[in-house]
Amino acid sequence: MRIRVGFGYDVHQLTEGRDLWMGGIKIEHHLGLLGHSDADVLIHAIADAILGAANMRDIGFHFPDNSNDTLDMDSKVILREVVALIATKGYRVGNIDATVCAEHPKLNPHIPAMQRCMAEIIGCDTDDISIKATTTEHLGFTGREEGISAYATVLIEKTE
Repeated sequence: MRIRVGFGYDVHQLTEGRDLWMGGIKIEHHLGLLGHSDADVLIHAIADAILGAANMRDIGFHFPDNSNDTLDMDSKVILREVVALIATKGYRVGNIDATVCAEHPKLNPHIPAMQRCMAEIIGCDTDDISIKATTTEHLGFTGREEGISAYATVLIEKTE
């Protein structure tokens, strides 16, 4: 079996007047993330890691932030299309390990729902998707609640 590993990172600014989407689910919070799409930093980091593992550039290449076609795009669509893209090269997602950095809201209660949502899109078991949440102990832009960031490492496997 041939395996490859990819790494992804994303960050978006917190702002008023936007919904907060994380891991494909809407989370109640007084601030949302600013972006061309729905700004789901977790899915964006995972999608970049998947594309990187398959050596297929990044989500900005495939889903440009200056295109009307991607304006307000649901990141679940991005994830679904990225999984389909790597399948054209004979790969599937093996497992995901991701970390979200946010002071608020507390994300741990939402992790099982995020895992279920993304597992359904990817076509894998929820046990193949590890999501961790942390803070930066009030340091930096995350600590000042100016933004949220996410990191992801993904293993993909050759299916042929």
